[in-house]
Order: sequence, then structure tokens, then C-alpha cells
Amino acid sequence: MNQIHASIVLYNNDKNQVEKVIKSFLSTTYNVHLYLIDNSIDNSLSILSNLDARITYIFIGSNLGYGKAHNIAIKKSLNSNIPYHIVLNPDVWFSHNVIEELFQYMQNNPDVGNVMPKILYGNGEEQYLCKLAPTPLDLIFRRFLPEGKIKEQMKEKYELRFTGYDKIMEVPILSGCFMFLRTKSLEDVGLFDDRYFMYLEDVDLSRRIHSKYKTIFYPDVTIYHGYAKESYANPQLLKYHIKSAISYFNKWGWFFDKERSKINKKCLHALRASKYD
Repeated sequence: MNQIHASIVLYNNDKNQVEKVIKSFLSTTYNVHLYLIDNSIDNSLSILSNLDARITYIFIGSNLGYGKAHNIAIKKSLNSNIPYHIVLNPDVWFSHNVIEELFQYMQNNPDVGNVMPKILYGNGEEQYLCKLAPTPLDLIFRRFLPEGKIKEQMKEKYELRFTGYDKIMEVPILSGCFMFLRTKSLEDVGLFDDRYFMYLEDVDLSRRIHSKYKTIFYPDVTIYHGYAKESYANPQLLKYHIKSAISYFNKWGWFFDKERSKINKKCLHALRASKYD
């Protein structure tokens, strides 16, 4: 039946931009359904539900936060026994073959809980969204370091840039802008942790899935992502980012996190070994 559900969380988004991702997802020949969870104050984006009968629009009327809003749709997938659920950002777009190829990859690899395609900016530039499990140095201090050799060295390792992003690889942390999730993995590890209002909810979920399933970067298909890095320009979003980072390290451990050390050591060893095969 090729049943795949997806969800997009809206908050005062540009309608034309959201239409691009809606059309990208619905262009597949598979049996799919899309949930639009609208955290906006008004329901002016409800007009998007008229684009296709395969869209369910859910108006919240207040900002629940990113993960908590996605959970509304994910629970519907779980209750309906849908095998796959895709978490989409409203600023991504892609060609018709992406869903089909990722679906086939998941069907052929039942030990994979989450797969992420290659992600580019609109101009074709690479986005380095495969990451190690973060340390406080990676998430907080690196954010405020000026550009230079030290920061570049940190990004080279933390964002796994040395791999070249040109082959299928297992990494512990995958971006939340496009998460092709096996719902069985969510039944095993839980949904988004709603203690994160915005930011880090994808890191937390990816880490939990990685503890029981493979989390895979699959560069054979490509999507495009606006990725405005809004927390760098908006003081309020920066506060959310810092608050989420504090919540994350309070949960997993700040400087003493044995599991993180084990995860990252195993990942780096495997990727460096494969680089020179």
C-alpha cells in the first residue's frame, strides 16, 4: 500500500513557500497523506488544505512549539499503523523521486529508523547537517566563537565534513528539516520530547533512535532547504536555542556523558576507516 504520512508545522509562514514543499511531497505515486499543523494565531494558511484532498489541516491557534505540534500528526500515524512518517520543514522542496527512493531504501533495510537525504541550499551549496552527538563546546561555545581556524577545525569534526558527504553513512544526529522515520522506531523510543519548545528536539530524537536503530545519511537523492539560521539574527530565537541547549544537557549530561563519548568514538572510527578503504 506504500502508506506514508508526513507533517509540516506552520507558524506565520509564506504561503507560496509552503506550497512548494506540499507539492514536492504530494507529487509521489505512492499512497500518502499530509498533515498541516498550524501554530499561527490566525488560520489564514487554512487555504492550503484546498490544494489536495490528501491534506488534513489542523489549526492550533497558539504556538505549541515545533516537536509538540509534530507529535499531534505522528500520533495519528501510529494510531493508524502507518509504517513511515516524514517530518518536513516548511522551507524544503524536492523532486518527485525522493520519496520513492527513500521508501525503497527503508523497505530494504528494516534496521534503519531514520534516513536523511543530501541537503543543499537553493544555490546548490552543501549543507553539513550530519553531526556527532553534541558537547556543550559544540552547541554553546562554538556558537559565539568568531570565524577562524579553531572554529573551522571544530566544524570539520562535529559536522563530519571530512567525509565529503558523498556516500551512505551512519551518523548519530540527523537534521530535523527532513526526517524519514520508521514509525516502529518511534514506538520503541518515543516521540519528540516536548520539553524543547524549539531547537534540539531533532537532536534528542535522533540520538534516541540511534540507540536502537541505524540513522542513515543517504546522499543518492537530494532536497533543497532554505535554512535561514534565524537564531543568529533574532534575539528571541537565540533565547529559545540556548534554553533548549540547557534542557538537552540537563537531560543527557554536560561534560560527563559516557554514552555520548561511546557514540562519537564509534562513529568517527567507522567513518575514518571507510574514508581510506
